[in-house]
Amino acid sequence: MSVSRYLPLTRGILLGVALAMSSTAAFAQNRAFTFAYDQPKTSGYGVGAEMFNKKLMELSKGTLSINQYPGAQLGTEAQTLQKVQTGDIDFVLMSTANASTAQPESGVFSLHFIFRDEKHNIKVLGDPTIIAAMKELYAAKMKGAHMIGLGSQGLRHMYGKKGVEKVADIKGLKIRVQATVTEDTLFPAYGAQVVHMPFGEVYTSLQTGVVDMAENGINNYLINKHYEVAPVLSLTEHEANASVLFVSDKVWSSLSADQKKWVQAAADEVSQKEPAEAFRLEHEALAKLEKIGVKVVKTVDKSGFASISKPIQDKLAKDLGPHAVKVLELVRNVK
Repeated sequence: MSVSRYLPLTRGILLGVALAMSSTAAFAQNRAFTFAYDQPKTSGYGVGAEMFNKKLMELSKGTLSINQYPGAQLGTEAQTLQKVQTGDIDFVLMSTANASTAQPESGVFSLHFIFRDEKHNIKVLGDPTIIAAMKELYAAKMKGAHMIGLGSQGLRHMYGKKGVEKVADIKGLKIRVQATVTEDTLFPAYGAQVVHMPFGEVYTSLQTGVVDMAENGINNYLINKHYEVAPVLSLTEHEANASVLFVSDKVWSSLSADQKKWVQAAADEVSQKEPAEAFRLEHEALAKLEKIGVKVVKTVDKSGFASISKPIQDKLAKDLGPHAVKVLELVRNVK
């Protein structure tokens, strides 16, 4: 057989090998990351995750994406924080309050009445200077993961079987709060008893009387059906429901320079746009709750809470550390 008769066969083999190699290379470049959070997809967390994925896919031309694990599928916030630090989860979106288990200074965002209103809260979370300061705050102590963005689930309010119209109304009550030094200081200052537990246990605890009240954002109160066992929502607006987006160092170190830019740009999208959407969800949730008959106390006298908390703000920030002091000052200076 002549050499010329082998040429088509040889070309075919080489073409097949080349195609196989190119498809393998393409497969190797396509990555889908795990992205965990402990609320349903209809929450502010879900909105943030969708924004992040859309921007990441757009910038990477579809080579990078996320698989979402909402509703605490991969664990509580404390558990997912540990898992992102060990590299077992790629991204986690969680409350800044619960992030204080790894970096106590994160509790600065849990200080009561440091945000003047919704607009101030939204502006703070998207402010580049504050984002940079929060990155420094986490980098000072957190190992295995680092912050890339901020988000929101609105403001926090109290709910239970009775309404709160003034600070004296919560005296002696057992209130489930997030596990931060700020909560453990401020709620007792109001006269309440604090109780810590994972979010998933709050419904049953309200139902059985293990706690008298809880506090969270309006949409979270709605979509988790806490109104069934705590039918009175009091708009105390005592605290921001801020969130933080972390990436594991394991993932970050595996990315190319361009991929890091895409991931950070996607996180920036969340910081800039998600808070406003979170507050939109809050407004819609309040209208739904009123429609189904939930009693909403809108005439809360917040002056008593504010007067107690204000002198505690600076002391708590100082006790937390220098990064917390810096962030508090930056928050106050945002106009």
